[in-house]
Amino acid sequence: MSWSKTIDTTRQDLRTLNALIPDTARAFGGLGKAVKEGGTLDFKIKEFVALGIAVATKCEPCIALHMEALIRVGTTREEVGDVLAMSIQMGGGPAMMYAAKAIACYDELAEKG
Repeated sequence: MSWSKTIDTTRQDLRTLNALIPDTARAFGGLGKAVKEGGTLDFKIKEFVALGIAVATKCEPCIALHMEALIRVGTTREEVGDVLAMSIQMGGGPAMMYAAKAIACYDELAEKG
């Protein structure tokens, strides 16, 4: 499995969906912008929360997109490990399986820089 391909496919699928439901897509995009720019937590912490939720809910495309954002802001493998440990604590065995996928994603995307 290529995480870069997952990201590319996910973005294409979202473009297709957004063309079908443009009003919903714009509203959802506005929500994303509001939560990432507002509040007291910085962007990196918010992306950690999103990664933890993605692992706990078993969403591979979400893992890929949020991991890409985290790598862009200089997140270390050790920081990701802390988030994954918390995800496992909250999500049990299934989260552990997706945490393993998430660290593989980090390793692939970080290597590509």
